[in-house]
Amino acid sequence: MKSLLAFLKRYWNVLSRPSVHYSLGALTLGGFIAGIIFWGGFNTALEATNTETFCISCHEMEDNVYMEIKETIHYSNRSGVRATCPDCHVPHEWTDKIARKMQASKEVWGKIFGTINTREKFLGLRREMAEREWRRLKTNDSLECRNCHNFEYMDFTRQAPRAAQFHSTALASGEATCIDCHKGIAHRLPDMHGVPGW
Repeated sequence: MKSLLAFLKRYWNVLSRPSVHYSLGALTLGGFIAGIIFWGGFNTALEATNTETFCISCHEMEDNVYMEIKETIHYSNRSGVRATCPDCHVPHEWTDKIARKMQASKEVWGKIFGTINTREKFLGLRREMAEREWRRLKTNDSLECRNCHNFEYMDFTRQAPRAAQFHSTALASGEATCIDCHKGIAHRLPDMHGVPGW
């Protein structure tokens, strides 16, 4: 019994006053494990919010813009390649993706406060939301479009003459980007009444 008490006393002394090496090692190991858990959880959440299922989980998106994309070539086409919400609205590169997710936090507030929770509210803000997205795509040189549509591999001989002419000049020179001509490619255009050039 004395030996058991002596062992417990010695063990308690080690636990109550551990050596610097043990403390530093435990802290380092604990920090490393916590970092892995945090990183894994963060990436899991990031990928879970980067799916079409997540995007259309709120009726604002499912009942409005998702219904529209179903009528376009981005949803159903001869090759079977389909673009989903994040393909067009979230960059693929990690740093750009994080920046976009930070911007999207405003959309969470919109959901919480019911900014577009009815068709009427959605239509009332549609042009503002579309123009905001067009500006974002213009600013990043249509990065999301270029994830799938690589300019270097475009075969101008298989394009309509007008498209081939524009792609080989304005797009090639950087004078224009995809969104300059392809507004409304996946969703209906908002009321553009009063906008020059429309």
